[in-house]
Amino acid sequence: MASSASAVPAAVSDPVNSAILAVSEDRLTGFQPDPFGEIAARSGVDADLVLERVVAMLGAGTIRRVRQTVMSTNLARGALVAWQLSEDRLDAAFDFMFRQDPFSGHVVVRSTDAASPGSTYRLWTTLKVPQGFSLRKHAELLRREVGAERFRLMPAKLLFTLGVGHVRRRGLEPGARAPERGEPQHTEFVELSALEWRVLVSLKREFTPDELIRDLWRARAAEAGVDAATFIRVATQLNERGVIGRFSTFLEHVKATANDERVTRYNALFHWAVPPGREMDAGCEVARHYVITHAYWREGGPEFHDVNIMAVAHGTEKPAMLAHKAAIDEHLREARIEFGYTNVFWGGRSEIKPSEIAPDAYREFCRSRGVDPETMLAESGEEGASS
Repeated sequence: MASSASAVPAAVSDPVNSAILAVSEDRLTGFQPDPFGEIAARSGVDADLVLERVVAMLGAGTIRRVRQTVMSTNLARGALVAWQLSEDRLDAAFDFMFRQDPFSGHVVVRSTDAASPGSTYRLWTTLKVPQGFSLRKHAELLRREVGAERFRLMPAKLLFTLGVGHVRRRGLEPGARAPERGEPQHTEFVELSALEWRVLVSLKREFTPDELIRDLWRARAAEAGVDAATFIRVATQLNERGVIGRFSTFLEHVKATANDERVTRYNALFHWAVPPGREMDAGCEVARHYVITHAYWREGGPEFHDVNIMAVAHGTEKPAMLAHKAAIDEHLREARIEFGYTNVFWGGRSEIKPSEIAPDAYREFCRSRGVDPETMLAESGEEGASS
């Protein structure tokens, strides 16, 4: 395999790289025993060249991480969290969530085009805590650490779509959508054995450039203390139990990368308040639209004018994003799904990292901050709420 020298093209616009990324961003669902072979088969690019280009793009920062994702919604309690805090605390809170809290994933500063319900909630994060621990208690810990005034926990009641695929979404016409409705995905907790956790922890850790070889999992098997055949068997069983997401090469979609390229410039969080009882219908219709990368049923509560459908889209031009939003609005009306309120929360400064979900890692985090892990256990019937 060739090295990731600067002579190897690392720009998204390179035709070979585009062909690879159109597959590798979000098309490899489930556990992949030979992910680079699968990318080669689907993209038509030789496997050795796939490896060379992925290593080059990772080294150049075009790709920000390569990893096998897991369905953390089945393994950890999670929520979208909106934080209200004074402007002078915003940057420090952002840095803390991104750099010091392993359980906060997406960290985004958002704004609206006009003052609206919830526009004072500038910091938005995703938060997951391992099974048995309390989201509310962890959010309270974070609130104290960053000096937030309030927060709103918004667990997902249903997931309608989850994918990235920025390259394959380029040039979409507003209103472009699938012929069939999206499929709601329910989240059910899955309990793992000690062996399964060891395999999963090694499986999900992101790869460094020098780890990217065709025989990808042999070293991870050794890390987990098992032979390669056992690692593949356990990973396959985890996939069958629904806890494996996809193998993905995640693009750096905010900062400029090779050739000063930006994959996206605008990160839009769309809100709709649909009538109670129409949440599933609305979510399935929103998820049909190809521009949508994430769509959920979440309860925004009075802070957000009782919105209950949220979706994320990315693009390079703000007018185009608003045109996509208008097309989805019109489609909902055509489907006879009214909404009493809608809004767009635009993303500004943002960072993304995988949320830690291992119970042992949570216990260690608590101890490192002088907190008894036992005091962070969830209480019976605990759910997301305002505080």
